[in-house]
This record gives sequence, structure tokens and C-alpha cells, in this order.
Amino acid sequence: MATDTTPEALDALPDGLQTLETAVSDVMETAVDQATLYLPDWTVSVMVFVVCFVAALALHRMVRSTLDRMVRNKDLFWRSLVTRSTKPLRLLLIIIALGVGVNAAPISAETARLFSHLLLVAFILCLAWIGHTALYIWTTLHMRRFKLDAEDNLLARKHVTQTRILLRVANVAIVVLAVAAALMTVPAVRQYGVSLLAAGGAAGIVVGLALQPILKNLIAGIQLALTQPIRIDDALIVEGEWGWVEEITSAYVVLKLWDWRRLVVPLSYFIEQPFQNWTRDNAELIGTCMFYLDHSADVGKLRKVAQQLVAQNRLWDGKVYAMQVTDFRERVMEIRVLVSARTAPRVFDLRCETREAIIDYIQREMPHALPRTRAEASINAEPGTGRSLQDNLSPLG
Repeated sequence: MATDTTPEALDALPDGLQTLETAVSDVMETAVDQATLYLPDWTVSVMVFVVCFVAALALHRMVRSTLDRMVRNKDLFWRSLVTRSTKPLRLLLIIIALGVGVNAAPISAETARLFSHLLLVAFILCLAWIGHTALYIWTTLHMRRFKLDAEDNLLARKHVTQTRILLRVANVAIVVLAVAAALMTVPAVRQYGVSLLAAGGAAGIVVGLALQPILKNLIAGIQLALTQPIRIDDALIVEGEWGWVEEITSAYVVLKLWDWRRLVVPLSYFIEQPFQNWTRDNAELIGTCMFYLDHSADVGKLRKVAQQLVAQNRLWDGKVYAMQVTDFRERVMEIRVLVSARTAPRVFDLRCETREAIIDYIQREMPHALPRTRAEASINAEPGTGRSLQDNLSPLG
């Protein structure tokens, strides 16, 4: 059996649903009037609610079957939405059916008002559940297009960071809207619901002061998503600790340090405090190796050998290599080697391997270049001074 989804058919749905609701209400009222002639009111009320519950389950099966046929040839988002919305849709239909039963059951006006209010609150929370499900599905499908384990993952880190932060902000907004709408249905606490939405009045000020830390991190999260001073998998130095951004939540950032410890930092820290981001624009970095050698070291020969050792290392990206004498002290001269690699972990490993290889070469082929301490000795003592040989030793460097 084909399903009619033309615009004319969709426009006729509200009128058809209203007609169906009126017909169902008339039938239930007639049936309830007849049942109350033979059964107590409470028994009839229970039967009405049971019938409404069973009818909602049956209607859900029919609706779910229809939706499955409608999205069979649609994209993955709509198919996933129908699949994951099974439970909230079932709950929504049960709430609507019980609402019809409340109007038809022979119960007191006060009881009917209480049940209607509870069902209204449940209806609002159910809509929030469906909204959260749809948002989660969309963001999940969006992030599947990007891979963080790629060699050049700058674009992936940008989109994944924005998506995760905005998803958490949107979830908080959904919760706030749902709670505010639920509170506005209760006259005694309606002002608090309005305050959550409008942040006005004394109640809004009190709520704002109480939620200041949460709101501060929430606003910081929005700023991070838009400006992106940090991203997922960025290499940072925070409070003297070096690590990668492992997770960004709506309240804090988790850094995975080099020794696998975790550093938890509030979101607002990255807006208010300075920090180092080694992979802000790209993951490429330059590493430094420092050597302290004797003044007699052959720098030209060592430069050529070091260049060969670096070129043979698989971690080197072939872009930056340099060896320079950066300082000349009384006992040693300072030599700096610069090398580059594609990522921060590769730079660290390249620095270590380069340092080990150059030290090994110096020990084998150029041992005289290792730091030494020199002294000048006088064989004969100075006449008339009585100073010994040891007294005439003077350090040269």
C-alpha cells in the first residue's frame, strides 16, 4: 500500500487529525457513559487508561511502519532519526493518548487537572528528548566525515572541536528551555521559568549569581567554538605541563600529558590566561638540540656529519636543518642544532634520536671535542717566594 506524501495530502493532515480526535472522543464518552451504569467510576477510569495505553502502542506500531517506508530511500540522517526516535515517539503517543483518556474518564475535576498538568510536563520533556536525539544524530554524522588520525588533521580538528563544543552548548540550551517551559506551567513557580528565559527581575538576578560559574564556562565554550584558540588534539603547554587536548566539555578541558597523566583545566582559563599552542595553524614544529663542546671541535666537519645523520632519520620532514655556534664561553662553546618534523611527538623523538646519534659520533670519531678543563703549570718555583709547583697551577679554562 503506497503512502500519499503530496503537499495536498500533508495540508489535509491537521483537519484529518482533528476530525479523528473528535470522533474518538465522542465514541469514548458514549462508551464511558454506558460503562458507568454497571461499574464503579474508578474501575471505568482504569479501563479507560488501559485502553488508551494499548491504543497508543498499536498506533505507534502503525506510525513506525509508515515512517520506515517513508525514509527507506532517504539519507542516513532521516533513517537514523526514525530508528533512534522509537522510544521518545512511543512515549509521546502514550502521553497524547492518556491526555484523551483524562478528558473521557469519570474522575473529579481536581484529579483531571493534576493528571493533565503532569502529562503536559511529560510532553515538554519528551519534545526535549526528541530534539536532543536529532541534534546528536546530526553531529555524529557530521563528525564521521573527518578523521583525527590523519597525518594532516588540522581541518578535522577544527570541525570536531566546533561540533563538540556547540553540541554541548545546544544540549544545555535544550535543558534550560525544557525546564523553563515546565516551570512556567506551574503558577506558583512560573516567575522562575520566566527568569530562566528572560533573566529579568530579582529571581533572574538570584539565579544568575547562583549559576555564574556555569554561565561563565558556557560563554567561554561558545567563544572557544567560534575563535578556536585550542582544538581537539592540539599540543599545549599549560601551567608548565606539556600535553595534548584530549577532550573539551561544556565546563572544562582535559589535557593528556606526555606521561599519561590528565590535567583538567576550566574552559574560562583559555580565555583569560596565556598559554602556548604548538599546533595553532599547523602541526609542523622545529626542535632544538644543544651541545657544549671544547673550543678545538671541528664545527664544519661536525655540521656535515650531523646533516647526514638527520637526513637518514625517517622522522625528519626535510624542511629545516641548521647547526650554529650560538655562544662561546670560557670553557666550552655552545652549538645549536635545529630540525623540523610534521607533528609535536615526531619533533620530540627526532630531537632525542639526533642528540643520541651526534653524541655517539663525537665519542667515536671526535673525542677531543668533548669538554675539557685546562691548567698551566710552572716547573720551577719563583725565586724568593717559596711557592711550590702546585701553588703555580693556574686554570686556563
